[in-house]
Amino acid sequence: MEYFDTIINLQQAAALIENDNPVVVDCRFYLEDVDRGRTAYEAGHIPTAQYAHVNEDLSDLSIPDAGRHPLLSEGDMVNLFGRLGITTGRQVIVYDDTNGAGAARLWWMLRYMSHDRVAVLDGGFPAWKEAGLPLVAGIERREAAIFVGRPRQEMLVEMEDITGVTLLVDSRAPERFRGEIEPIDPVAGHIPGAINRFHKLNFDENGRILPDAVLRRHFEEILGQVPASEATFYCGSGVTACNNLLALAHAGLGDGRLYAGSWSQWCRDPQNPIVVEQ
Repeated sequence: MEYFDTIINLQQAAALIENDNPVVVDCRFYLEDVDRGRTAYEAGHIPTAQYAHVNEDLSDLSIPDAGRHPLLSEGDMVNLFGRLGITTGRQVIVYDDTNGAGAARLWWMLRYMSHDRVAVLDGGFPAWKEAGLPLVAGIERREAAIFVGRPRQEMLVEMEDITGVTLLVDSRAPERFRGEIEPIDPVAGHIPGAINRFHKLNFDENGRILPDAVLRRHFEEILGQVPASEATFYCGSGVTACNNLLALAHAGLGDGRLYAGSWSQWCRDPQNPIVVEQ
């Protein structure tokens, strides 16, 4: 049976939801109003979708000095995925309404734990709604399951390993990368040696992901002779960098690596050097 491991379009998703009982997860989230995503989900969501909150479900905010959105432990990931009803071989569809910013985080977490049958809905909730596809209100939950998966440790980079990476890519907006502004974290700038690839460049003006051939050309220019497996991506807190990792995989270039602590961890350590472009 065909499965989807990067992007799924509206027609494919609708057919699967109607016929094949995939696990669907709504990941809408907004930094400026952390309750807004859940409220929007309860007001209307894709049928069968459960809700996963970036702060409460996809991060462990109790971990000190690990950035704004620390990754869950492997055990907590297993528990989360089991609670969502994800089993081996089950297709997962994830979506949000901000060009995959939250959905790509869950996509990466599942891929990291060796569950490849997970795809981000192209265009997300806005495309589904605009197409006139069905919506339901309220809260939905699946029966819990036993999730089985193993971590792919090569996909994750810790702060102490950053100085040794081959290629480091900052996924934030160019003005944040250059250090002209910093609206969220206490220090502006970027990690020495990093280059910039804004994660929103992976999408067109309608929020649809660019064709895989176009993405492949873009990322090949970034990678040069460096294999995708040796490229490390970061952002502000390890969430939107997953958009670049999703696009990299969708382009057929393989899995890059995530520095999950990202700038929010790096800039809080006074011993870490930073670069501000004048």
